[in-house]
Amino acid sequence: MRTVRYSRYEGPVNEPLTEEFLERLAGELLESGFNRSPFAPDPDAGSSFEELLRAIAATLAAEGLLPDGLDSEAGQADDWQATRLGRLALRVAEQLGESGFLAFGPPAGAEPDSAPLTFELTPRAVAVLGGFALKELTGLERPQLPGAHRTRYYGSGVEASSASRPWQFGDSLSLAAADTLREAARHGLQDDGRIRIGAADLRVHEAELSSRAATVLLLDCSHSMILYGEDRFTPAKKVALALARLIRSHYRGDSLKFVLFHDGAEEVSLEQLAAVRVGPFHTNTAGGLRVARRLLARETAGSRQIMMITDGKPTAVTLPDGRVYRNAYGQDPLVLQETLREVTACRRQGIRVNTFMLAREPALLEFVGRVAALTGGQAFTAGPAGLGRLVLREFTRSRTR
Repeated sequence: MRTVRYSRYEGPVNEPLTEEFLERLAGELLESGFNRSPFAPDPDAGSSFEELLRAIAATLAAEGLLPDGLDSEAGQADDWQATRLGRLALRVAEQLGESGFLAFGPPAGAEPDSAPLTFELTPRAVAVLGGFALKELTGLERPQLPGAHRTRYYGSGVEASSASRPWQFGDSLSLAAADTLREAARHGLQDDGRIRIGAADLRVHEAELSSRAATVLLLDCSHSMILYGEDRFTPAKKVALALARLIRSHYRGDSLKFVLFHDGAEEVSLEQLAAVRVGPFHTNTAGGLRVARRLLARETAGSRQIMMITDGKPTAVTLPDGRVYRNAYGQDPLVLQETLREVTACRRQGIRVNTFMLAREPALLEFVGRVAALTGGQAFTAGPAGLGRLVLREFTRSRTR
């Protein structure tokens, strides 16, 4: 793959951008609101074309790719986009689009001619960022992680090998024709000169069984995820990107879905998740578990699990009429009752819930302990810096088990 080495800006950008610059820009693209307004979060911020240009300019400056004075010239101008720095940022944005990393257009449902231009990450960009995240968390270019879903048992019909064995009742008929004929020929020819094949002669291809897992990554995007002096949500997004890349490269039979929970809960795509910003939301854990449980109910995998990343106790629940009941102080009997009802439903469906806590509040520790006990899952505590390695390690360990 052709690469470009970036140096100080000396003139117009002529080289098409490669993945190297996308990696440098990743911090700005995945930022969850902590660096802008943690006390007044705006979940809709960050997708305008002007904000993209500012992010590109900030990245060029932070990486030392600008000559002295270019950024101060832009800071003194009435319209910074009309300066050399603005023109450079515009050209970089265009090249990101030409390289297939960004898509541009009006907001969904808006009039094309009057709406401001917005951008979104493409599946290609998300895959590349996932590779960067996985490399960052594992320290390896091509991670060789344990838990490739192998079992010590053998059957027929999956990943056939050159070996064969006698057919047994219940096997799929992955017939090893040559070995079957060889077994039948040992009885000799029949009176009519033909070989007769009986059930005892049937041989099937030996095959190594491989387990399949279905996972829902359940992410808390309530206000507390950026409120208490640290960004807890951007590391959670990086975990999602890395886990998706890991499954795509190592466990292709697995399924992975993403659910956000806040005042409500909904499934999102990986591309949508990468652009999510934290809002002024409460923590509707019950709603998140409900959506995740319904997604897993459609799966036929032998192993089904929810991996929940959160930093707060449940403080909201959706009522039967659709209204959201909130109690920011937590320990509300109604909220806890509905949440544990969803946990019990997970247990009935054979869904394990593993919880990764980004806080050590006693009420949260008590709650996740009950969740783990009810579903046969586990509860872990971690800071944002150690979250990714912990989630990947537990994911691969659970696959081995």
